[in-house]
Amino acid sequence: MNLDFLTWTLVVLLGLAIGSFLNVVIHRLPRMMAAQWAAEVAAEAPSLETEQALAKNRYNIAVPRSHCPHCGHALSWYENMPVISYVWLKGCCKQCHAPIGWRYPAIEIFCALVFSWSFAHFGLSAQALAWAGFGAALLALAAIDADTKLLPDVITQPLVWAGLLAASWGLSPVSLSTAMWGAVAGYLLLWSVHWLFKLLTGKEGMGEGDFKLLAALGAWFGWPALLSLVLIASLSGVAYGMWLRLRQRMPQDGQMPFGPFLALAGVWVMVWGPLPFTRI
Repeated sequence: MNLDFLTWTLVVLLGLAIGSFLNVVIHRLPRMMAAQWAAEVAAEAPSLETEQALAKNRYNIAVPRSHCPHCGHALSWYENMPVISYVWLKGCCKQCHAPIGWRYPAIEIFCALVFSWSFAHFGLSAQALAWAGFGAALLALAAIDADTKLLPDVITQPLVWAGLLAASWGLSPVSLSTAMWGAVAGYLLLWSVHWLFKLLTGKEGMGEGDFKLLAALGAWFGWPALLSLVLIASLSGVAYGMWLRLRQRMPQDGQMPFGPFLALAGVWVMVWGPLPFTRI
């Protein structure tokens, strides 16, 4: 759909801004979860020192302000502009000159591309916002899982409900019934694989977060797309695993997070649709 230059500029800027926010979420959410688990453990054996430490070290999405993880330098507004600041600072902290990871601008650029595709495809509409938000959520989940092997419920579960709401409001291409059974079948599919693998090997093959993520994808695309989603995720995961082995960079435990490949499959089906030979 044709959009004027000003609209395109606003869409790209919005995508970059959301991408910058995602970088904060990707970095802080796992640490917030770890702090919550520590607080729950401390609650079982409370002490004055523990309570004071938890109260003093406030840490959430908003607090403290963005800073260099190496030296603690608080970033000014002009050091915190998406992509532009990275280029201007030449990929280094202004204070300590420690390198800034390339993934920060990559997340921002990819998020801007997702927003651009959504608005190009659906125009200025609630549908475009819905799918842009869906893509942004997948991007955050993929990065968090790659870093920590965690898929936080605070993102996966709302993504399931959002998919069902999108279907009920006509924002996705499937009916509410198809979306509901997509969520149910998506969860049960990986749940069954997990337990079968555990019964056969005695090992944990994947985490519950993977079940919930496939349930979310099923809610957005419907149950007929599940075969495509699983095939794309599995084949891309195998290809990446072979590349790691060739480079001798496979983790010692031989385990890789599956979330990034499920997210990749979700983006693939969003942009290009299910694989032709899997259509039901």
